[in-house]
Amino acid sequence: MAGPPGTEKAPRQRLFRLSSWREAKFLAEALRMETVGGALLLLGAVLALVWASTPWAGTYERLRRFVPWPGGEGLHLDLDLAHWAGDGLLAIFFFVVGLELKREFVAGDLRNPRKAALPIVAAVGGMAVPALIFVLFNLGESAALRGWAVPTATDIAFALAVLAVIGSHLPLGLRAFLLTLAVVDDLFAITIIAVFYTDDFNLLPLLGSLAPILVFAWLAQRGRTWWWALIPLAVTSWALMHASGVHATIAGVLLGFTVPVLARKGAEHGLAEHLEHRWRPVSAGVAVPVFAFFAAGVSLRGSDLGAVAADPIVLGIVAGLVLGKVIGIFGSSYLMARFTGAELDDELSWTDLLGVSLLAGIGFTVSLLIGELAYGTGSEGDEAAKVAVVAGSVIAAVLAAVVLGRRNRVYRRLQARADVDADNDGVPDIHQEESSR
Repeated sequence: MAGPPGTEKAPRQRLFRLSSWREAKFLAEALRMETVGGALLLLGAVLALVWASTPWAGTYERLRRFVPWPGGEGLHLDLDLAHWAGDGLLAIFFFVVGLELKREFVAGDLRNPRKAALPIVAAVGGMAVPALIFVLFNLGESAALRGWAVPTATDIAFALAVLAVIGSHLPLGLRAFLLTLAVVDDLFAITIIAVFYTDDFNLLPLLGSLAPILVFAWLAQRGRTWWWALIPLAVTSWALMHASGVHATIAGVLLGFTVPVLARKGAEHGLAEHLEHRWRPVSAGVAVPVFAFFAAGVSLRGSDLGAVAADPIVLGIVAGLVLGKVIGIFGSSYLMARFTGAELDDELSWTDLLGVSLLAGIGFTVSLLIGELAYGTGSEGDEAAKVAVVAGSVIAAVLAAVVLGRRNRVYRRLQARADVDADNDGVPDIHQEESSR
């Protein structure tokens, strides 16, 4: 029986519930593209690992070290292919990240402080705890401690590729949480790279890079999509940012932030959505897989595997990815629910969140990039970080597959039961709590 007027309880906040059909449609399209990109990323990484472990490993290393434009010393553009992949192609990836961030803050879940609180807190926990674990393993080793940020990142493309294989029936809200979490994770990772991994800072080129970014923003705000103007402006800002000592991928993020999200009068989509639709395939299908190919090639032939496994850098990164991500994301989400009175959406369980927290331990693209920035490309620390990132990501993926695979079977049975009820003119209830939860 209802109580007196004015005494009704306000409905509790539901965690991981999508806000609208348009949001669900956008997320579904983004998830499909990231899933394909994740598969290509995995292919590039496996090819690099196999090639680097064969007797022809020298040819792989020569390819990585090939300098296509040796005369570009003036703007520090005399880079080998490995650096072009990390500094150049990844700028496209970070441009798309910038578009995603702008969209989430203007039209997505992050515009609502109540909805934004969970992925932000979960992302902070999922970065702080792995970093702390790494530091504990490497206390007293100042050189090793430079890699404290390596286990903080989540590779959304790789994670979604795994989720696509094992989670065909998992709720879209769970996938949306992983995507939003990774977007916030990327924002913090970008900040970490800009603040902690900038060497030989040069103010004049940095200020110079702002001029083409401002012109790019001026054209974008007027809805101009002239490729012959936008692309040279983007390349110029990238080159000047690279010459300043700030990692050049930051230029991609800043360019993405300048693009308007809301549609102009008479237009169906905003410019950010238009550019994201155009550049996401390039990012997911070319930039990230090529970077993975040049970054993941590490050979263990002739190595003392026992010594590698006992390396504090390796232990810190693996423990950070596998344990730190779970403790940080699952723990902070649970505490948010506990102290705010929020509840999981009806179609989800805490086991689902545990599986996604494990999946977030797949740190690949940005983790490998931070490893290179922290220790120097090709150094002993960089090689140890690569081994650890690959090992930790594989362990996290396997554990997530076990947990989410079981949950996927539960949801498949619920869907099958709902289909039978619908065929029999019953009223399906696919969110009914099953005893196996």
